[in-house]
This record gives sequence, C-alpha cells and structure tokens, in this order.
Amino acid sequence: MQIAAHHPQHWQDYELLDCGNFEKLERFGEIVLIRPEPQALWQPVWSAEEWQKMAHGRFEQQGSNSGAWVALRKGLPEHWYLKYNSEQLKLKFRLALTGFKHVGIFPEQADNWEYIAQQVKRLGQGARVLNLFAYTGGASLAAKQAGADVIHLDSVKQVVSWSRSNMELSGLSDIRWLVEDARKFVQREVKRGRTYQGIMLDPPAYGLGPNGERWKLEEQLGPMMEDVFRLLDPEGHFLVLNAYSLGLSSLIVDNFLAQHYGLGQRESGELYLQARSGVKLPLGVFGRAFL
Repeated sequence: MQIAAHHPQHWQDYELLDCGNFEKLERFGEIVLIRPEPQALWQPVWSAEEWQKMAHGRFEQQGSNSGAWVALRKGLPEHWYLKYNSEQLKLKFRLALTGFKHVGIFPEQADNWEYIAQQVKRLGQGARVLNLFAYTGGASLAAKQAGADVIHLDSVKQVVSWSRSNMELSGLSDIRWLVEDARKFVQREVKRGRTYQGIMLDPPAYGLGPNGERWKLEEQLGPMMEDVFRLLDPEGHFLVLNAYSLGLSSLIVDNFLAQHYGLGQRESGELYLQARSGVKLPLGVFGRAFL
C-alpha cells in the first residue's frame, strides 16, 4: 500500500495559473477563467491586478450551488474545445460555461485517465468497464480509446448527451449510455450476477438520481462499495475510486480497499494541480487497485 500525491503531467491545453483566497485562475486553451475553489485557503501568489488582466471571465457565486459568469474582456465564448494528448491518449472535449461554475472537465482527473488506459491494455481488448457518476466522460473516453467495452452511467440526461458529443469529438464510438441512479443500478447488477473487469466511480458529496433518489457520500459509500466489489471479475480487474469532499481523508478510501485487497496491489492518496505560480492545489482523494 502507498499513500501518494499525484498530478497530471501531460496537459498542454490546460494550466492552473494561480490560486488562493477561495478562487483559482485557470487557462483552458486560449480562455482564462476565475472560478471559486473552497480548498484554496491561502492568499494568491499573484496580485489581483494580474488576475484581472489575464482573465476573460469570472464566476460570481450567488448561492451555495449556483451563480453567473461575468465577462471581464472581449472574447468570452459560451462554448469552446480542449484537447488532451499523451503517448497513449488523444481526447477532445467540448467546454461550456454552466450555472454551477463547472466547464465540463476536471483536469486533475487526467492522472486517473492514464491509469485506466494502462489497466485496460493490461486486461486486453474488449475488457468490460463500468463508469459510475461519469459526468462528461473523461474516464469513459480513456477506457474506450484503450480498447474497453464501456458502460457510462450518470443521473443527468444533459450530462450524458454532453459525454456523447465528447466521444464523437474524440473519434470514438459504441459507448453504452445510461441515465440511471448509480446505487440502484449496481444493486440490480449484483442480483443479475454480472461482473466487470474495470469499475470507475467518482461520487459527489451530495446528489439526486433521475427520480429524486437521495445520495449522501458518508451514508451510502460503504454499502455502495460492498456491491461494487461483488461486481469485479475475480479473474482480473481494476478499480478507481475518486472523491472530492472537503475533509475526506485518503485513509478512508484506503480502508475500503484494504478490506477487499488486503496487502495487494492498491494505492491511495490525493490528486492535485501544480500552479504556474508554484502553489499546489489539492482536488480530492483517490484509491486505485488491480488484480
């Protein structure tokens, strides 16, 4: 077992420029944005004037889960495109300004994408992979491009449509799309006796299913993981668990994995982004394991 801190190393179109005072300054291609960031407790390295000069737009929070974008200079688009290129992955994403501060991608997850691609290649073409709480599909695209047979599940229909457009932009096809409650789907798959050679899940702290099903991470992650472990192919598999929740320790994630893998091939830790200004921004905990 290892406790580690990982950050993506292959981004060219994305860069964290600076962060602090509960905000982050980021470059997505040619577009520079200021967004809220609850983990950036310190003061920024660069001045407010430097941030203002560089940024095209800023997200102004108007409630706990919503707000509005304010243009700071000309050229702030409603949507644009971003490429991710490494030795083993060539992906393309459609980005957009949403009312929830998100733009359609979590750049720190690229470290997990690389791991997923490596594991799919280890298991071989046609590996059965399930992506739960899948958002706009970066992990699904990585698995598919590496040769997996992918099921992508999210509870929001519009987000699944967004994922489909990312698949097409990346020159991929034949991902199976499901608009479902992840907890209920996993329970049904256990009853059916299904198994998967790869499972990725990135559950939110709080959420609602398509029919109002309530999700709270601290209450439901334990039962969820018990069923997820039952779905893993005993002949060979991999698992990626990611969680972004303030105060959640990577040791909690490691304890889940230890119950199933013992002293086997597992790793847990933090994901972070390295800013150009020199600051490291923590962005959630992860656990990864394979058999």
